[in-house]
Amino acid sequence: MEHQGRHALVTGGGTGIGLDIAQALAEAGADVTITGRNLNRLEEAATAHPRLHPLQMDVSDEASVRDGIAAAARSRGPVAICVANAGIAEPMAFADIDMSHWRRIMATNLDGVFVTVQAAMATLGPGDWGRMIAISSIAGVRGLKGALAYTASKHGVIGLMRGLSEEYMRASITFNALCPGYVDTPIVARNAEHIAAHRGISVDEARAYLAGGNRHKTLLDVAEITGAAMWLCSDRARSVNGQTIQIAGGQVS
Repeated sequence: MEHQGRHALVTGGGTGIGLDIAQALAEAGADVTITGRNLNRLEEAATAHPRLHPLQMDVSDEASVRDGIAAAARSRGPVAICVANAGIAEPMAFADIDMSHWRRIMATNLDGVFVTVQAAMATLGPGDWGRMIAISSIAGVRGLKGALAYTASKHGVIGLMRGLSEEYMRASITFNALCPGYVDTPIVARNAEHIAAHRGISVDEARAYLAGGNRHKTLLDVAEITGAAMWLCSDRARSVNGQTIQIAGGQVS
């Protein structure tokens, strides 16, 4: 198994994209720490594989991240693979955004990625192998109407990973961002319900509207994102660094 003996950490690992990636890493031999705020959900998710290990952690809380990752490293070794996946999406018109909303989005989607990767990197020694992956969004490479804070945060994630790839260019560590379009996950389901209620349409119509944001007009399957993440974690992608990989059914930018 390719990742036998390695410790991986996936934030937002209790559901959706994060859980699917975590399960794939566990199948590949890694011991995987899955983190999130809902411990019950994490514990339930961890029953899917003996190499999944739940850790309650809030990426918007710096102390929670640093203490949690340090504890995970003491138990399972340096974090060789870090998938910073945790994120929130709360649609809001620009004119209605206040600093509370702005900071809430940034604290999770951008600050949370920064602290997570920094804390994971702190567990590695000189010359250690590593794969750092951030789940950005197609909103990170284009504008997204009605979600300005989310869009800005996801652009920031891409800049962070590009900067890290330059800073650690000669290390055995890569830093890349995945930019999915609309994926059939619980977040999209919640957004579809919000859109349906706001526009007075059915949930199915709202889902079709969201799918229209992908170039091929189809919601993505989580396995498509997982496949890209697993490739980035492999030695076959050792020269793929500082990249922004779009998964949205076609060319976006």
